Amino acid sequence: MEKQETTSNGATPPRQVFFFDIDNCLYPKSAKVHDLMANLIDEYFAAHLSLPWEDAVRLHKEYYQNYGLAIEGLVRHHQIDPLEYNAKVDDALPLDGVITPNPQLKALLADIDTTKVKLWLFTNAYINHAKRVIKLLEIEDVFEGVTFCDYAKVPFVCKPHPGMYQKAMAEAGVEKYEDCFFVDDSYSNCKKAQELGWTTAHLVEEGVNVPRTPASKYQIRHLEELRSIFPQFFKSTNKE
Repeated sequence: MEKQETTSNGATPPRQVFFFDIDNCLYPKSAKVHDLMANLIDEYFAAHLSLPWEDAVRLHKEYYQNYGLAIEGLVRHHQIDPLEYNAKVDDALPLDGVITPNPQLKALLADIDTTKVKLWLFTNAYINHAKRVIKLLEIEDVFEGVTFCDYAKVPFVCKPHPGMYQKAMAEAGVEKYEDCFFVDDSYSNCKKAQELGWTTAHLVEEGVNVPRTPASKYQIRHLEELRSIFPQFFKSTNKE
């Protein structure tokens, strides 16, 4: 049995939390799920706002840049039903055969010492999509919970809004910013997490341009690099 660390009064200290983004993080950008989603979003804009295709694409991009999620712009300015949007976009994605189990990812996650750190999912997607993706990856039993953008509650918050990080901390049961570790492929999400005091790794996949100014303290090309920047969390690097 592994020895648990204790505080000066004999109590076991609360575990730190490692937050993992889902899309384009737990599976690669090369799966092109983002492209499939972008096309469905453009179709939604065109159909529900009665826009020409070019205007639909432009407005989708504008809302994404301004709010972090296209759906937030739609709710703010067009009063669309977010759950109906989710059914037509996220839930309609043809993910079977696109997202598949990754033995290397499974091995990486299995090597994390969960007596020291709690594994938690942190996504801007709705819960349906989050559960669907981790089931396809066959890692649904690895994480202790998930913080998601709740489309059923309007107005809703999403990364990189500070309130979303505070929501994640409350749901994961962690009080101190310095006890939070995070990996995400989004520059703005990582930048905000770092500003708040989370120890952050920005995943910039091979083939993706490296930002001129780093988003956070760490920048990695592959999740395997988490072993070297956070060795304290991995069983294989902490053998006694």
